[in-house]
Amino acid sequence: MEPAELAGGGDPPEPGGRPGPAPRSFVPQKEIVYNKLLPYAGRLDAESDLQLAQIKSNLGRAVQLQELWPGGLFWTRKLSTYIRLYGRKFSKEDHVLFIKLLYELVSIPKLEISMMQGFARLLINLLKKKELLSRDDLELPWRPLYDMVERILYSKTEHLGLNWFPNSVENVLKTLVKSCRPYFPADATAEMLEEWRPLMCPFDVTMQKAITYFEIFLPTSLPPELHHKGFKLWFDELIGLWVSVQNLPQWEGQLVNLFARLATDNIGYIDWDPYVPKIFTRILRSLNLPVGSSQVLVPRFLTNAYDIGHAVIWITAMMGGPSKLVQKHLAGLFNSITSFYHPSNNGRWLNKLMKLLQRLPNSVVRRLHRERYKKPSWLTPVPDSHKLTDQDVTDFVRCIIQPVLLAMFSKTGSLEAAQALQNLALMRPELVIPPVLERTYPALETLTEPHQLTATLSCVIGVARSLVSGGKWFPEGPTHMLPLLMRALPGVDPNDFSKCMITFQFIATFSTLVPLVDCSSVLQERNDLTEVERELCSATAEFEDFVLQFMDRCFGLIESSTLEQTREETETEKMTHLESLVELGLSSTFSTILTQCSKEIFMVALQKVFNFSISHIFETRVAGRMVADMCRAAVKCCPEESLKLFVPHCCSVITQLTMNDDVLNEEELDKELLWNLQLLSEITRVDGKKLLLYREQLVKILQRTLHLTCKQGYTLSCNLLHHLLRSTTLIYPTEYCSVPGGFDKPPSEYFPIKDWGKPGDLWNLGIQWHVPSSEEVAFAFYLLDSFLQPELIKLQHCGDGELEMSRDDVLQSLTIVHNCLIGSGNLLPPLKGEPVTNLVPSMVSLEETKLYTGLEYDLSRENHREAIARVIRKLLNHILNNSEDDTKSLFLIIKIIGDLLQFQGSHKHEFDSRWKSFNLVKKSMENRLHGKKQHIRALLIDRVMLQHELRTLTVEGCEYKRIHQDMIRDLLRLSTSSYSQGALYCLLGNHSGVCLANLHDWDCIVQTWPAIVSSGLSKAMSLEKPSIVRLFDDLAEKIHRQYETIGLDFAIPKSCVEIAELLQQSKNPSSNQTMLSSEEIKEGLKRQQEKNADALRNYENLVNTLLDGVEQRNLPWKFEHIGIGLLSLLLRDDRVLPLRAIRFFVENLNHDAIVVRKMAISAVAGILKQLKRTHKKLTINPYEMSGYSKPTQILAGDRPDNHWLHYDSKSIPRTKKEWESSCFVEKTHWGYYTWPQNMVIYAGVEEQPKLGRSREDLTEAEQIIFDHFSDPKFVEQLITFLSLEDRKGKDKFNPRRFCLFKGIFRNFDDAFLPVLRPHLERLVADSHESTQRCVAEIIAGLIRGSKHWTFEKVEKLWELLCPLLRTALSNITVETYNDWGTCIATSCESRDPRKLHWLFELLLESPLSGEGGSFVDACRLYVLQGGLAQQEWRVPELLHRLLKYLEPKLTQVYKNVRERIGSVLTYIFMIDVSLPNTAPTASPRVPEFTARILEKLKPLMDVDEEIQNHVMEENGIGEEDERTQGIKLLKTILKWLMASAGRSFSTAVTEQLQLLPLFFKIAPVENDNSYDELKRDAKLCLSLMSQGLLYPHQVPLVLQVLKQTARSSSWHARYTVLTYLQTMVFYNLFIFLNNEDAVKDIRWLVISLLEDEQLEVREMAATTLSGLLQCNFLTMDSPMQIHFEQLCKTKLPKKRKRDPGSVGDTIPSAELVKRHAGVLGLGACVLSSPYDVPTWMPQLLMNLSAHLNDPQPIEMTVKKTLSNFRRTHHDNWQEHKQQFTDDQLLVLTDLLVSPCYYA
Repeated sequence: MEPAELAGGGDPPEPGGRPGPAPRSFVPQKEIVYNKLLPYAGRLDAESDLQLAQIKSNLGRAVQLQELWPGGLFWTRKLSTYIRLYGRKFSKEDHVLFIKLLYELVSIPKLEISMMQGFARLLINLLKKKELLSRDDLELPWRPLYDMVERILYSKTEHLGLNWFPNSVENVLKTLVKSCRPYFPADATAEMLEEWRPLMCPFDVTMQKAITYFEIFLPTSLPPELHHKGFKLWFDELIGLWVSVQNLPQWEGQLVNLFARLATDNIGYIDWDPYVPKIFTRILRSLNLPVGSSQVLVPRFLTNAYDIGHAVIWITAMMGGPSKLVQKHLAGLFNSITSFYHPSNNGRWLNKLMKLLQRLPNSVVRRLHRERYKKPSWLTPVPDSHKLTDQDVTDFVRCIIQPVLLAMFSKTGSLEAAQALQNLALMRPELVIPPVLERTYPALETLTEPHQLTATLSCVIGVARSLVSGGKWFPEGPTHMLPLLMRALPGVDPNDFSKCMITFQFIATFSTLVPLVDCSSVLQERNDLTEVERELCSATAEFEDFVLQFMDRCFGLIESSTLEQTREETETEKMTHLESLVELGLSSTFSTILTQCSKEIFMVALQKVFNFSISHIFETRVAGRMVADMCRAAVKCCPEESLKLFVPHCCSVITQLTMNDDVLNEEELDKELLWNLQLLSEITRVDGKKLLLYREQLVKILQRTLHLTCKQGYTLSCNLLHHLLRSTTLIYPTEYCSVPGGFDKPPSEYFPIKDWGKPGDLWNLGIQWHVPSSEEVAFAFYLLDSFLQPELIKLQHCGDGELEMSRDDVLQSLTIVHNCLIGSGNLLPPLKGEPVTNLVPSMVSLEETKLYTGLEYDLSRENHREAIARVIRKLLNHILNNSEDDTKSLFLIIKIIGDLLQFQGSHKHEFDSRWKSFNLVKKSMENRLHGKKQHIRALLIDRVMLQHELRTLTVEGCEYKRIHQDMIRDLLRLSTSSYSQGALYCLLGNHSGVCLANLHDWDCIVQTWPAIVSSGLSKAMSLEKPSIVRLFDDLAEKIHRQYETIGLDFAIPKSCVEIAELLQQSKNPSSNQTMLSSEEIKEGLKRQQEKNADALRNYENLVNTLLDGVEQRNLPWKFEHIGIGLLSLLLRDDRVLPLRAIRFFVENLNHDAIVVRKMAISAVAGILKQLKRTHKKLTINPYEMSGYSKPTQILAGDRPDNHWLHYDSKSIPRTKKEWESSCFVEKTHWGYYTWPQNMVIYAGVEEQPKLGRSREDLTEAEQIIFDHFSDPKFVEQLITFLSLEDRKGKDKFNPRRFCLFKGIFRNFDDAFLPVLRPHLERLVADSHESTQRCVAEIIAGLIRGSKHWTFEKVEKLWELLCPLLRTALSNITVETYNDWGTCIATSCESRDPRKLHWLFELLLESPLSGEGGSFVDACRLYVLQGGLAQQEWRVPELLHRLLKYLEPKLTQVYKNVRERIGSVLTYIFMIDVSLPNTAPTASPRVPEFTARILEKLKPLMDVDEEIQNHVMEENGIGEEDERTQGIKLLKTILKWLMASAGRSFSTAVTEQLQLLPLFFKIAPVENDNSYDELKRDAKLCLSLMSQGLLYPHQVPLVLQVLKQTARSSSWHARYTVLTYLQTMVFYNLFIFLNNEDAVKDIRWLVISLLEDEQLEVREMAATTLSGLLQCNFLTMDSPMQIHFEQLCKTKLPKKRKRDPGSVGDTIPSAELVKRHAGVLGLGACVLSSPYDVPTWMPQLLMNLSAHLNDPQPIEMTVKKTLSNFRRTHHDNWQEHKQQFTDDQLLVLTDLLVSPCYYA
């Protein structure tokens, strides 16, 4: 997150109550408030004004001088830095100017893509806070953005490799549009609809594009008085489309995103009620939850489901208002899915459910914040009638809390649950916190389920703030805090790492929120306390106890980690990752606790930790670090008292142990000495002023220990030096207590309990800053003089070669130098020196900005930074010349050089990780409801400190001095020393950063790329080393991955320059630069033209140098391939490739290596696109063409005015005259929905570029291609290569090769046909897979390439092609039918069908001839389908002809032909859609077809018995009876219904319903794969149909059929009705719930089937009933319960005595069935609440148990029910037990363990 985003806050008085400075010359838009709390805040206004003035004038200059680079980019980057540092601290006028300037810059059409992204990101940042600028302040046009998106995201040349865009570009552009959207003019909506409606053809990919454009562009935040120009123009149309589309095409989800945004921006202005059931049904469907047992999911539903995030936003925006419909449905939604949240469930749908839980409360909190707490701005406010009331909030929390509590323990969702609870607790703590605590207390007691503990603790952390602050809703909250803290202590457990971490986090969270002060004395002094306050006061007496127990736990943890003695032997310097996390957790928790303690508790704790630390000796790696951390925490809180204890003790121990000089040279030091050094070095990290008392002692220690021989010893001593320097020289806050000024006031004045959970007050933070005093600075310089100088002198001598030093000594000296440098970094001024001039030519100043960071440099002293730099460079030189394998010293030197160049007191990576952790803590503790920086004080202080650090790190700029240059050269020398790979690593860059070989700069690439290729021949490269070869591969791969097309044109348009002038002239603050003279502007223009010419020259040079490199003899093949790869990146759409390169690529089409051939094919296809001649277009009026006038409202589909586009065999152009007078429209979607504003078609032949040119008419580039392709040898070789197999069985029709041939035939019309013709004829006859593929690619290229040929040429072409295609289709095989399908589909794509009439007539000749057997028939259908599907709605006549042809053949016997026919039927009826505003189609329609089919299926309908499939797959001679015909027909129809389930837009429900009874009869009940095809298909078909989305008017029709089938004599049918019903109801839940009659019908249906004579049906009915009860579709009301209880009481007839020999009655008596039905009904009720015990449950269980001794099957049912009850309620039995009386429990325990239970 950019720091700038955290800016904000209101505009209260100046913080700290200081009188403000003189009034500003302008009102800033929005500053970063934290700047005002810095210790040097007073200086910042002047500093920022100066910077802003510079930015304005220089940016303005750069643009007027046409200097995009370096000037423009440099100063826009400065502007983003300015925003990071000060927020939007400029006047509204400047804000608007900046936005307008950047908007113009971003939309320069030829702008290089990397610059465009840079400008776009800044523009997004400027537009981010939209409340700052209203629509009156700013208006932005939408077309430039549309042109940009069209040019980049829908690029016509990217796939040909003529443009390379980075991956990030899509997100950047979409975010940019989103940021500009609120400012589009009022008429934009109408213009957009005009522009994109013509694309809305649902059968075409353009539909997706249109909806994408609507989703990202349509403005939805217009004020209410403009709604008639906004969403009212499109709302009904698009919501109508959404409601009527049934099969989830990809764009449906994007409509949801659009509606969600519309709803949020216009709460209260749209009546959603009519759509609510449909919306919720679709959202429920979109979760893809499994229902029923044998469910088949349509794969499309998994990929195109809605984005839960948007669905949540939509729901939230519709809540509230007078009708409570949404809340009712939301409750219904959660009721129906709650059981899926139970921890025992798992599946791929779980993530979505969890996301729903996490996002919904968050979204509601945001809405409440907007309605109740947010500062009003120009955005439309929510009308009072639609604001959420308190009752709304309560209802919402009530409906969601159950699933959240279940999710707490789920395997994946405890984190989401914690986030949900955090937000819910902000709204209604009294509903949320008690149930969480109920689960937490038992979890803290159990030892066996650690997962339960971590889950509950993380949830309590989420609600901590709401719990502790109590408030009016939940005043007893705080009383839980102490019991929780005390019980959490055992979690500090050395054996369970994750438990330990969560416990630390838990304790730290609570101690941050609460002052740990014992207030029990207040009880005697005051009598005005509330009950809760009294309780809290007496409880706080336990705080001291808590702190001490916590310390004991920690000591235990530390001692257990000491036991690992192995550490000493194994030289592991580092702690393991886990240990370092525990260390961090421990030290931060302890320091939080001590910060929040009262003085009394602190003193006790201090004494305790001191005693612990001196009574043990710790090893310094793990335990030592932890103890030292604890001591440091103590010292930080109260430096005076603590230092008094620690420093004298440590110093005396160390002095004593180093009395003897022998110690200095020991390799291994005494443990006690090391431990005390470690302790001392840690406790000196405190407020520097308090250390001054002890300076003599500390300096003595340093003198004794800095030169110890033992590395561990001197490193600790160096740390001490480092910490002393840092403590005395840096600026930092000295305390982070939750209340300013601490708690040390007498209880009479200060009552700490009032401060529980209180946020910090930004305006009275009272930060205590440590600012170095002169005394401290003097001490720091004294330390440097005493310890740094001698080392530098030694190293100087060593570097001069005058002094021999051992490697260890050098390392020791360097360590001391490094620690001095990083300890005093911010005292030492930056390096001085000559600036290096003329790095880049620029007419704009590129000067350095200096930020004040709280210290003036003392320039009278020697700058140690320069001294270090001098010595280190000398030393480096010495080491590289004499011992360059001393890597330890070299690494340290690299560190020192890095810090010399940049270090000013903090490191970037440390800052970044602190920023990250700050954001995490902020998220976990923030209060999103009230907003306005309600953070706790410690966090706010932290944020101010980060702001200070950000300033110290911002050393921007270009002051590149000699000394910098020298040091960077040293580094380069280091990185390329003796290891030859170094240079490659320099080029590669680090893993994420920029790679040098890929800077967007011609000068750089021109040098690096050819060098990479030529290094293949260099002697120095040891190419046999695999590591080096791998580096080259990485390098090439990285270039390919990151390359973006580099610009050639850097012109700036006039509109942009005008705004730049305004910006430069703008006042407040203004700099006194003069306006530009016309000479300067001319000079700028001249330089810009030179830059363009330079870029072009560089481009051509690069191409030529690369060619030289690749053509070198003996170049290893790997480098040749790398070189060709780099060349192919250089194709562009604005320059034709130089001729030499064209020749190179064309020749390489026949290269020996397939890799090269592939690159050449792509490249030549791109070159042909570059050489394409433009074709002239004319505008036509489609209404005149048809002779009909424009329809008054929108009507899509087949209308009189688009009828002339249809294929009509009577009027297809068969002569030259007809052909030339025809008006061809190539794109399929034009005219379907509406006609475009400006409908263009290609002009006549005579106005188009000349065809049939001779060689002389061609350009040079074309001649190269012409010569090669006219050469029979070349072509023969090419075809041979193209018909080779690449990867056996993996090859597919290759679009690249197709593009190559399409280009050849487009650019040179039929010039090469004579050469190719013999090859085509030969290839077609050869049935091998690869030859057939090759000929298919060429033919597709021919057909598409002939788009602009004259009639004579086209006619000749088809004379050649028809026989070829006939041959090909008769030779089709399993391996090739896919390729031919692709070939024909590709040929027909975007072509007017009337131009291809030869092809269609050929394909329709006789698809099912039966000659080549069933397989060839199926393949021909496949190929035909490919062609017709591309033509969509424009060939109704062909579709009718095909249907007429197929209908008699529907009884095909062969399975593969049947499947193919089914698929073809889907495409035939695809055009018959029931979308709104759509005319009835002229293509075939489903109802008429179904009616004819039903007639033929009558013989099957009338029969009542089971339908067996007895048709064998062979053609019996003679007529079959109608029944067999019917079965064959049915098989094909099933294939059609299954195929269309996933493909068509709307399901023809009414027609399919007539077939339902038939399927119910056939579908088998069990899952058994041995069933024949018919039964399996029927079952699958039912499963798919039951998941279909129903329109409300279809509900009664379906129920009618189900009721009718429930009376069927076949029990299979009755059984299947129930399974169908379960799925159908769940997938259309709210549509059914919205229809009372339907609910009654379903209830009647299920309850009547409970009394079915067939046992299986009864049991299924019970399962269905419990499912419907569980998802709250039906409720267990008293009539239902009474009904079942009545049934249970049915008397059974007396058993007759049987003869020993006779068999028992097989048919159960009617009474038994009734009684069983009653028991099943009660059982269903019990099973319908598997995870809780409602009030009616105990009695029901008692009633059930009475039937345990009934005859079978009743007994069995009772047992099953009881065992299921036991299984599902076992987990939380302790809780559930409470619902039963003691007697009931006795009976139950008896039942559940009685012998009959096992019987």
